[in-house]
Amino acid sequence: MEALSTEVKKLAHAADEHGRKKLLNELRDLAYSIESPDDSVQRIMYQGLQISVVRVGIDLKIFDTLAASGGPSSLEDLVKETGAAPVLLGRILRHLASTAAIVKTKKDEYAANNVTKALAKPGFHFDNMGPAYQALPDFLAETKYQDPTNVVNSPLQKGWKTDLPAFLWVQTRPEGFKHFNQWMMAQREGMPTWLDVFPVKQDCAGMSPERAVFVDVGGGLGHQCMSLRNHFPDLTGRVVLQDIPATLEHVTSLEKVEIVAQDFFQPQAVKGAKLYYFRNIFHDYPDEKCRIIVENTVEAMAKDSLILIDDMVVPDSGVHWQATNLDMQMLCSLAAIERTRSQWYELLESAGLTILKIHTYTISLQDSVIVAVPKATK
Repeated sequence: MEALSTEVKKLAHAADEHGRKKLLNELRDLAYSIESPDDSVQRIMYQGLQISVVRVGIDLKIFDTLAASGGPSSLEDLVKETGAAPVLLGRILRHLASTAAIVKTKKDEYAANNVTKALAKPGFHFDNMGPAYQALPDFLAETKYQDPTNVVNSPLQKGWKTDLPAFLWVQTRPEGFKHFNQWMMAQREGMPTWLDVFPVKQDCAGMSPERAVFVDVGGGLGHQCMSLRNHFPDLTGRVVLQDIPATLEHVTSLEKVEIVAQDFFQPQAVKGAKLYYFRNIFHDYPDEKCRIIVENTVEAMAKDSLILIDDMVVPDSGVHWQATNLDMQMLCSLAAIERTRSQWYELLESAGLTILKIHTYTISLQDSVIVAVPKATK
């Protein structure tokens, strides 16, 4: 078994992202294929508990402590760090080790692994979504298993007993709102980005310094604006971050980035920009809302402006589990959907746009940049 493990690690180390994900899936399928019925039921039934214990670990800063320690930590040390009762903390650590969230090195001694380091990063999204996931079965039964399309009638409203749409509701919970913004920044860390496939230099060469070259509409904390500036430090033209005021309050100083309050359901305030960029925006809304966003943007566009929609383009078969997870999350939180290629063409055609090209940059999620223009400018 040790030799097999060593060989698998060698394969993973030598593989590109596509190969590594393929290897993970094959190993997962192999593990599932040798499960007994009891193994399968136990694994599935206790997934929710595993998430809850991880959340306790985050609250106690167990992952932070172990990741920063540089070596094993004793139960006694962790009791001092957390203030938890020794017996209780020992049970929590034992469970985390059994699910590979941490490593038990010997009796009453624990250390970090790659999972520990991942969980030490901010942005644990379960706080916001857990109750919505729990409400999903009853919600679908009550709505007769019809497609949800109402942003104020989704499992999130049922789970949290609120009448507010998700993006207004999350602002009423400051800690959850912070986690949401952190998650939006960190969820694809280490993966390729749109800047790896979209020809920024080619399409934005010779831009006037006074013209907006890039408007990140609904851009959160400005991660994409800074990525653009870092990738292309000599790029001329203004870079603009837009979002609602409640989000912009959390933005720190961004060098060479303008910050403008903007609701994308209102007319676009920045006129004539070269690139109007929407990252993970359209998947949050049903088609009719997306058409309003497009209409407000088109009215502000110059003849050479481009709309860039950075979203998943779901394939018709062989969809990765990470993509289906996000699709179901959209259903639970926003009564929304991760669209297939044909659904994107149908939506944008109905909104008066023509798709010029789709640049795909991740294998598992099929994250893509859809380049579109108004039909009249094709």
